Amino acid sequence: MDVLSDAIAAMRTGRPHSSRTYRHAPWGIRFAPSNGAGFHVVLQGSAWLLPSGDGAEPVALGPGDVVFLSHGRGHGLASAPDVPLEDFALAPDGSWPKTEGDRAASTVLLCGAYQLDRARAHPLLAELPEVVHLPARVGEHASLRSAVELLGAELADAQPGSDAVIPALLDTMLLYILRAWWLREQAAGHATGWAAALRDPSVTAALYAIHDDPARPWTVEELGARAGLSRAAFARRFAASVGASPLAYLTWWRMTTAGRLLREEDLPLRQIAERAGYTSEFAFSRAFKREFGVAPGQYRRVRAAG
Repeated sequence: MDVLSDAIAAMRTGRPHSSRTYRHAPWGIRFAPSNGAGFHVVLQGSAWLLPSGDGAEPVALGPGDVVFLSHGRGHGLASAPDVPLEDFALAPDGSWPKTEGDRAASTVLLCGAYQLDRARAHPLLAELPEVVHLPARVGEHASLRSAVELLGAELADAQPGSDAVIPALLDTMLLYILRAWWLREQAAGHATGWAAALRDPSVTAALYAIHDDPARPWTVEELGARAGLSRAAFARRFAASVGASPLAYLTWWRMTTAGRLLREEDLPLRQIAERAGYTSEFAFSRAFKREFGVAPGQYRRVRAAG
């Protein structure tokens, strides 16, 4: 698995939701804080993003602009910064409400939301800014634009298979948004932390090794060899970029993988322990409880009930 895809898969829970909406000025929507993340795309017309928080400035959005709010903060979206906001409400089944197409609408929006497990937020996502704004520019983010067009078409005119196509396109959009941000930070020379780590071939080689086979009893020497560095040089470089030592990150990723398996798979604890790199179910349970505060069986029951 590549690290970006793996980080998303580790946090994601449930099905993402989206809608294509048509608005007549003046209009304003208030989105409450949530545990997830969301995006807005202006397909036609214009809008203003109104971030929450002291000193947060409104962001003008034009046709083709994409904004991604990674930390679930409450925010507003409106035809103008001073328009009163109405609370956004989900449909009774928990999905986003649909609106009928209206050629006379002043603004057409494509909006979506992802459910994420904030308790195991991957540091790659935790480092994102509150608002990722990707303005529409000719020749940039072609893959993201294609995904937007495909998703917008599916939402505007559902066809056989749309129930499977739409979640897949939403997952694709999320990865394209993050990739676009990451490439922009690198091109501007602003890459730090994980954005810099994914640019460093030595650190990336070690991360790929960990993500590809977390059950392997990796040593710092072995990971350093994958990175093409001495043990000491690799350990310093890895910790400076990732924010944790190689073995600390390995343990964190093993436990994160185990948590996902407990949520999503009906596997015996012995198999989950093996996939997390533990030959003893007892040792795995002890390590899991130290990390999550509850035993694996209790974690599985609570997540199944919730």
